[in-house]
Amino acid sequence: MSTIYQRKTYVDRILPFIDKDLIKVFTGQRRVGKSCLMLQTSELIKKTRTAANIIYINKEDYAFDNIKTDKDLYDYLQQKQLKDHKNYVFIDEIQEISNFEKVIRDINAKNNFDVYCTGSNSTMLSGELATTLSGRYIEHKIHGLSFCEFLLFHKLANSTDSLMKYLKYGGLPYLIHLELEDEIVFGYLKSIFNSIILKDVVARHNIRNVNFLERLVRYLADNVGNILSAKKISDYLKSQYIKLSPNSVLNYLSFLVDSYFIREVRRFDIIGKRLFEVNDKYYFEDLGLRHSLIGFRQIDISKIMENAVFRHLENSGYEINIGKMRNKEIDFIATKNSNKVYVQVCYLIRDQKVIDREFGNLLEIKDNYRKIVVSMDEFAQGNVKGIEHQHLRDFLTNFK
Repeated sequence: MSTIYQRKTYVDRILPFIDKDLIKVFTGQRRVGKSCLMLQTSELIKKTRTAANIIYINKEDYAFDNIKTDKDLYDYLQQKQLKDHKNYVFIDEIQEISNFEKVIRDINAKNNFDVYCTGSNSTMLSGELATTLSGRYIEHKIHGLSFCEFLLFHKLANSTDSLMKYLKYGGLPYLIHLELEDEIVFGYLKSIFNSIILKDVVARHNIRNVNFLERLVRYLADNVGNILSAKKISDYLKSQYIKLSPNSVLNYLSFLVDSYFIREVRRFDIIGKRLFEVNDKYYFEDLGLRHSLIGFRQIDISKIMENAVFRHLENSGYEINIGKMRNKEIDFIATKNSNKVYVQVCYLIRDQKVIDREFGNLLEIKDNYRKIVVSMDEFAQGNVKGIEHQHLRDFLTNFK
């Protein structure tokens, strides 16, 4: 029997909401571990509530293929419920059931149901659930493994070699069952990419131009951390003899964001205190998936580091923006509750010019919030005029 690792950060977030009159929704990209967390939650409920009636529906299991509509779901729950017990309903990939929100709203109003579900498309929350279940659900955003989880799951020491494995192969939990070798890992990850694109993008949005979609993803992979606009992407495609309007590009980008495959980060004017309406940055939910498309290239190490820092900040529960201050840029402004931190990412601090750029940009921000420069310098530590200098491995290990 394989070892099951509990992802304590997420379990601790879920525990306070068990038996509360709120639908628990686990969202995130396919294969980041939503199903496993939901199973762990159901096992916890079994242990602590001996009279619990667990009803589990997995829409990726053919045994539940007949549950396609709200009526199918309602009929199934009527058959499986125990009226004199508390019924704990778990539905995996609930967006595969049409009009599911009608049934969820109905059973959530009854005292003997507690509902949990997973979804791999963000429009589920902005559309179906938000409209019908406003104020009746709590979202738990699930991501791939953090660096510390990666070390635990793969039984690795906290070393530079382990860090490079993490940056190369990413954090999808299933990798613990595979040898960490390029051909094996990237073969698996390419199949996950195809599943996400076909199920959560192409099929859901009736896309015909699949070839363009793949080209767009490759373009995003090449431009991680670069400021992009729909027009810039459209112009690039024209140079490749592909005609697609900026509006169409925006639609395709939104579909990829909806599937949680890429993350859109907006720019914030630090001086003017406002969000810009155009020219965002895009990062990948999983670096391994990026590399499965275009390869792991040492020349991209700065982009890869930036993506890894973004992922860690989001894993840690921060809301993230790109900072703009006149003609200077701050890689990340991360906010959680009343806490704020500014983060710059640089491969190596080679000379005074780099020091002036990375530390100097942060020094111009006249507030007392924490400021960090993250690099791969072997002896990255201490601070420059109050600005912390951390090695990427230390940041991914210790920053919360």
